[in-house]
Amino acid sequence: MKIIDREQAGRIALDLKQQGKTVVFTNGCFDILHAGHVRYLAAARNLGDCLIVGLNSDASVKMLKGPKRPINHEADRAEVLSALSAVDYVIIFPEKTAEALVEIIQPHIYVKGGDYRLEAIPEAKIVARHGGRTVLIPEVPGRSSSNIIRKINSDNGDAAHEL
Repeated sequence: MKIIDREQAGRIALDLKQQGKTVVFTNGCFDILHAGHVRYLAAARNLGDCLIVGLNSDASVKMLKGPKRPINHEADRAEVLSALSAVDYVIIFPEKTAEALVEIIQPHIYVKGGDYRLEAIPEAKIVARHGGRTVLIPEVPGRSSSNIIRKINSDNGDAAHEL
């Protein structure tokens, strides 16, 4: 099963490292999966041998994005993510940040989108402390769950053509 818990994540990461494999970790809400997400995850996976994705729980998405989010339930989001060939494992976490998971997994490479600034990523300090590095992958312009939601809520009948 590709959807794992914290304990499994720690064991899997340790086993992979002992085999000389490069562990890559990223995290996010991944509420409405779109081409930007798919390209981002493929690029993250290309940085190593195994990609573990931390998925914000429904409660943490509400904390981050507001009371009307997420659109899709965490179990559905996890299932869709785990079906992607770029994703090796998915772990749902309840916190606003993935600091606790980064401490457990201690990835060689931690990945975030290019819309972040390295100094503003709390997980980056933990990754560095364990000898890893943080990589920022450029975002795909105009591709976001928030943009999709805005287009759905607009009265513009041509919204699908704008995506």
